Amino acid sequence: MELENIIRKQENGIATLTINRPKVLNALNKKTILELSQALDSIQNDNNTKVVIITGSGSKAFVAGADISEFASFDTTQGAALAREGQALLFDKIANFSKPVIAAVNGYALGGGLELAMASHIRIVADNAIMGLPEVSLGVIPGYGGTQRLAQLVGKGKAMELIITAGKMDANTALQYGLANHVVAQEELLVFTEKIAGKIMRNSPQAVAVAIQAINANYNHAVNGFEEEIALFGSCFGTSDFKEGTSAFLEKRKPKF
Repeated sequence: MELENIIRKQENGIATLTINRPKVLNALNKKTILELSQALDSIQNDNNTKVVIITGSGSKAFVAGADISEFASFDTTQGAALAREGQALLFDKIANFSKPVIAAVNGYALGGGLELAMASHIRIVADNAIMGLPEVSLGVIPGYGGTQRLAQLVGKGKAMELIITAGKMDANTALQYGLANHVVAQEELLVFTEKIAGKIMRNSPQAVAVAIQAINANYNHAVNGFEEEIALFGSCFGTSDFKEGTSAFLEKRKPKF
């Protein structure tokens, strides 16, 4: 697969996807969304990849928003289709991806950029980051899951304030409200993110995938999260990783997953 707007690096079990449109502050357009989606499909079937990191090229922006020029002339039907297709193609795919996805947020993460970071399982944020959902200033609302995921992460009141004022958060405020997992210096962003990835990779890939599924069940109103946890807990007992993990523990050695 030839990538035009994404740089993919594969090293030590980590696939790093760098959005590379620096002239437009890495704005998300249809092609970039499609390339990210296709890269994830490839990674899903790659047994050598355990963790995915998504970041933006340069230090100014993770993703400064969507490419407004692509949808400025849309009507209501086209607008709804844009959101529905984008959520299915990329944002929901990331949220439900069986391998951990970490957003390494450098600089501006606005609109679709923040939605991309929020869909990721973990957010490591550089100290120069600015995060927000300014869509109402353009006469529209977030359409890639932003109204839902921001409220889940920071609470309804703060999400309501940020969205309807088109406000922005700096990195430390994002950390305070739980939007960021960690804040680090810009020059340490990828090194720190890779350390988090390394901690994940010491664990059972099968169990990590099931844990993501169980945690997500809490946010699916059609599912009883506790019952889903019970069922998924039980399913772990039939995996090779469970056999290896428990055997290694009893034999006082490191597991080989």
